[in-house]
Amino acid sequence: MADEELQETRRETDGVTCLGYDEAIMAQQDRIQQEIASSIPLVSERQPLSVLEQEYTLDDTVYQQKIQDLHRKYSYIRKTRPDGNCFYRAFGFSHLESLLDDAKELQRFKATVADSKRELVGQGFTEFTIEDFHNTLMDLIEQCEKQPCLAELLVPFNDQSISDYLVVYLRLLASGYLQREHAFFQHFIEGGRSVKEFCQQEVEPMSKESDHIHIIALAQALNVSVLVEYMDRGEGGTVTRHVFPEGSEPRVFLLYRPGHYDILYK
Repeated sequence: MADEELQETRRETDGVTCLGYDEAIMAQQDRIQQEIASSIPLVSERQPLSVLEQEYTLDDTVYQQKIQDLHRKYSYIRKTRPDGNCFYRAFGFSHLESLLDDAKELQRFKATVADSKRELVGQGFTEFTIEDFHNTLMDLIEQCEKQPCLAELLVPFNDQSISDYLVVYLRLLASGYLQREHAFFQHFIEGGRSVKEFCQQEVEPMSKESDHIHIIALAQALNVSVLVEYMDRGEGGTVTRHVFPEGSEPRVFLLYRPGHYDILYK
């Protein structure tokens, strides 16, 4: 009996050892990924689109062909940090950048954002909790009204606290829209979750990646059209484009590669 207990204890000990080893490896990988991410600006300077070609080997014909397809439509790219918040950061910067040359859209957007806090509070979001995040976006819009140079707009977007507050509020706007239109979006939620549960788990938390449902919700919530060029390893030498909402005239142009969004310029 003693031998059997000893063998069982050894098995349990080995299991704990293996578990600890696996956790250590995962923690190390997380640290490496965080170090790589932190070396990349939250929002970069605008760069020639040709920088994409350097990210893939010449014999990677799938991506090289698709990059050439992008060249037919775009000339520049602005990269965002791959931290799970890249869609919201890319959306926010791209649209605010476009407002520097469009006073009419700037005022419409300002009115929409100003009213959005009241709408969220009406849905049950706590005003005290969301107020600072809302104020951050309003401050950035008011900064655009002063027609700053582009470098001045980049500064707050690369300030982690300001930039993250913006992301939080855009996530709340997407969540609010999804929950207001829950009867429609419920059909697209997998795993037997309610729309509210999906929002609490996949939309509102920082660093959660975004897909079609998040883009649709934010575009509709702010009435800002978004075009996304999807570049993956699918067949064919061209990228696939989607406009949200469908049929609208896009103001924001984004490049999607699996798990990541950057900003494109024609």
